[in-house]
Amino acid sequence: MTYILNIETATKNCSVALSKDGETLLCKEIAEQGYSHAEKLHVFIEDILKETGINFQQIKAVAISKGPGSYTGLRIGVSTAKGLCYALGVPLISVDTLQVLAKQVSVANGLIVPMIDARRMEVYSAVFDSNHTKIMEVQAEVLTENSYADIAENIYFIGDCQEKCQTVLTKDTFTFLPEIVYPSAKEMSALSFEKFTKKDFEDVAYFEPFYLKDFMLPKKG
Repeated sequence: MTYILNIETATKNCSVALSKDGETLLCKEIAEQGYSHAEKLHVFIEDILKETGINFQQIKAVAISKGPGSYTGLRIGVSTAKGLCYALGVPLISVDTLQVLAKQVSVANGLIVPMIDARRMEVYSAVFDSNHTKIMEVQAEVLTENSYADIAENIYFIGDCQEKCQTVLTKDTFTFLPEIVYPSAKEMSALSFEKFTKKDFEDVAYFEPFYLKDFMLPKKG
């Protein structure tokens, strides 16, 4: 039995799930306007282990949603995951945040475009087919009325920026799914288990979140 602790903090959703052999046993999450990751993350981890009766020594790996997303959220999640890996002596697994988001969509055909809000009309996005295979890599893009206009297939847009996207993405083949807003750790279970079986692990000492864009600190003096 392979128990993996999955952590998702790339957006406003602070989410933790415990999985067994790729199946989610329990997930706890909360999405608030003010990021509550620092306060909630460790509480959720402790609560999940207590409620499932699983102890830390039974955890075989820790999986983290690697980004792109919120700089602060990613830092908190990755720091927690690394600390657990060091303490428990278990491997670290990273999962693409946009793939985690895309996994919430089930369609027979067409394309899935998960988006995470950046600023103004900019988003972090990727394109997946109906089998959740990535066919366009993650990018930071500024949306215009011409975005995705040359794609004939039906496109399903999800994420936390749908309201602003709908002001420019108006093609008849575009569908927005407003009920799917944030990535969730419960969608990480199958992805992290697949990587575990392949021994696709990160170097705990050197792993950094995938910010996509540099975080600029103000210059001193």
